[in-house]
Amino acid sequence: MSTVIDPISRSARSAQLRPREVAERIKQYILQNRLKPGDALPTELELCAAVGASRSSVREAIRILTALDIVEVRHGYGTYVGRLSLAALVESLTFRGLLSRDDDFRVLAELIEVRQTLEQGLAAAITSALDQDLHQELGRLADQMDERARAGQTFIEQDREFHLLLMKPLGNELVAQLTAAFWDVHAIVAPALHTTPASVRETVAAHHAIVEALFTRDLDRFTEAIAAHYAPVRRHLKENRGL
Repeated sequence: MSTVIDPISRSARSAQLRPREVAERIKQYILQNRLKPGDALPTELELCAAVGASRSSVREAIRILTALDIVEVRHGYGTYVGRLSLAALVESLTFRGLLSRDDDFRVLAELIEVRQTLEQGLAAAITSALDQDLHQELGRLADQMDERARAGQTFIEQDREFHLLLMKPLGNELVAQLTAAFWDVHAIVAPALHTTPASVRETVAAHHAIVEALFTRDLDRFTEAIAAHYAPVRRHLKENRGL
């Protein structure tokens, strides 16, 4: 694949750039050349010429961008535009939440607010786009949560899959990634809260209510069921931290 190399001016090239400055230039290069995930970047020497930086600076910048999933190094093959996932966001929020108990509760409270707003805000689109197969799959997952709760088991995997499936009919990759990212942080940070058997049953019942609302395409019931789903966590947050 051939790409257009837009060299930096000699005056800019002569300066010693910091790795993060070089990383910004590589990101601009990707945008200017309209590269997409999976597209190959030029060779190291070509990239040095394109962004006006030394090989050591480019290599350090590539390490930074790799950690952010903006680029991907395939050893023996070259460097490519990465998947551009939200992995870095998950790590950042999780680390922030786990640094201290105060941040733990605050991060979780903010995540709950965003998740509920996102799902309720997309209620109309979700209910109109959901097909019968996905509805049956959501019902199956809600039943599995019920069975596991009755057996005194957790249902983390089923819960995650349920909320990802909820967004699947939209065909919006960013919404899907945000949902997965927020859920993953939630799952890591939430164990700091004390839950009760009653709150677990309440959560399971809310998932069933979501499925029922989707079946009747009742937006008001769907919105209420989403609120009921997050109610136990909100209550525990108030009890644990007064949020």
